[in-house]
Amino acid sequence: MTTDTQTLLKTTLMLLQAIAPEVDVETLKLATPLRRQVDLDSMDWLNFLISLHQHFGVNIPESDYADLISLSDVVNYLHAKLARP
Repeated sequence: MTTDTQTLLKTTLMLLQAIAPEVDVETLKLATPLRRQVDLDSMDWLNFLISLHQHFGVNIPESDYADLISLSDVVNYLHAKLARP
């Protein structure tokens, strides 16, 4: 699977939009806390993280959830996990 940052971002946005179709992904800022930008309750957030796990095959332990604040954080996290052998 590709670890290209732009591809990861595009796929992450697609998965986010599947959970919250009302989100206008074109207006999202990379460094702003994601949950502040979109109206995701804790269940939607969990479903989003599960969809990332299922799509990318990346294990996201609950202990890492607090590190996934912005869209940049999520993409960088995925990039680092997918780059590991």
